[in-house]
Amino acid sequence: MRKIEQRSAVCLLLCTALLLGSILFFLRFVVEGPRWASFSANRHLYGPGGTLAVGRVLDRDGDVLSYVNSDGRRAYYENSDVRRATLHAVGDLEGNVGTGALSAFADQLSGYDLLTGAYSPMGAGNDLYLTIDAHLNYVAHRAMAGRKGAAAVYNYQTGEILCMYSSPNFDPADPPVIDPEDPAYDGIYVNRFLQSTYPPGSVFKLVTLAAAIENLNDWDSRSFTCTGSTLVGGESVTCPAAHGELTVQDALAVSCNGFFASLAAELGGPVLSRYARQGGLTSSYSVSGLSSAKGSLTLESASDGEVGWAGVGQHRDLVNPCAVMVYMGAIARGGEAAVPQLVLETRSSLNFPLSFYLKKKTGTMLEPGTAGILAELMAENVQRSYGPERFPNMDICAKSGTAEVGGDQTPHAWFTGFLRDSGAPYAFVVVIENGGSGSAAAGAVAADILNALVNGD
Repeated sequence: MRKIEQRSAVCLLLCTALLLGSILFFLRFVVEGPRWASFSANRHLYGPGGTLAVGRVLDRDGDVLSYVNSDGRRAYYENSDVRRATLHAVGDLEGNVGTGALSAFADQLSGYDLLTGAYSPMGAGNDLYLTIDAHLNYVAHRAMAGRKGAAAVYNYQTGEILCMYSSPNFDPADPPVIDPEDPAYDGIYVNRFLQSTYPPGSVFKLVTLAAAIENLNDWDSRSFTCTGSTLVGGESVTCPAAHGELTVQDALAVSCNGFFASLAAELGGPVLSRYARQGGLTSSYSVSGLSSAKGSLTLESASDGEVGWAGVGQHRDLVNPCAVMVYMGAIARGGEAAVPQLVLETRSSLNFPLSFYLKKKTGTMLEPGTAGILAELMAENVQRSYGPERFPNMDICAKSGTAEVGGDQTPHAWFTGFLRDSGAPYAFVVVIENGGSGSAAAGAVAADILNALVNGD
């Protein structure tokens, strides 16, 4: 009798384990099924060359960026410049561009469903609409003129990325033979907007100023005399020129290193690190499932001089362009912003909507009052330093950055900011590797993109 009871208990445990395992498998099947089905070895979905043979990728306006032609081969938009401009959003035939829709969103393109699996009676897969406007990417491509870097614009209210451009790139319909030793192809598969980090230069002064506004009671009544070189913790922090007597507004408009390095040293490394972390500059974002690179601010055991240099965006500071753009969106929205998204919607071959994408917000990155002050100072920057005539019909707030990268290399150029307009709630970022002046080089690219977006130029 005892043996029977023991065997019954064992059978009951086995049955329970089987039931729980079945439930777990079913749940994983429901959640992970599309990804399993879109595995590259699935011959129902992939052609002989390993290229996804179903589904179309479209931009937000319905322009077809990639499709399967009548021969069953993957094809692209007819204009080669548009193909290059959207490479890192659409993807290449061999799947080397990890952020491209053909690789990253193959499960949504596949047409998979729980009833028929990867086999679709229509045989066409799904239509995946990206949030980007291919024309804006084209404008960015022409403005970048072959220089390495990234440019992006997004709606800080909804999170939709309207422009996501990275260079270098290539024509996916006519890919070159890429020599990994050729510097022209360095990082060509990397989406620099999502996957790269750079020293931020003077763009980081906005973080330093935000920390000062919230921690130093007399921040707005201070004056500073810039002689072109300022001792901070025994280290010389230099400016391109002697700026003379400065208020806070003056210091941001002329981007005085001495002023902001002194502020950073007074605030201290822990405070500066906390504001960079709170601002999302050392975190990663999930952009429709694509992870952005994390920035870093290495200030443990840093001297006052090193903290000073970090406060002006040098030292060993590194930031990701996507994170900088979101921080601009947070300033624009009074302290928080929408998390970026790249997928607008998925529709079946019969034009039936299949997926709904929930908009997400960041946490509080800075206090609403602080955000308002920064916005006003950034708007003044445009009036005093960047030229409002470059941005017609726009209430624009911006900050440039010229980030030293060491040696004999030309600095990286940054230009970032946002529009204060309920009808055009856009934040933007441009970084050009070894581009020189942030305002001149990166600012010109930003102006071209924003003019195309706002004025239709």
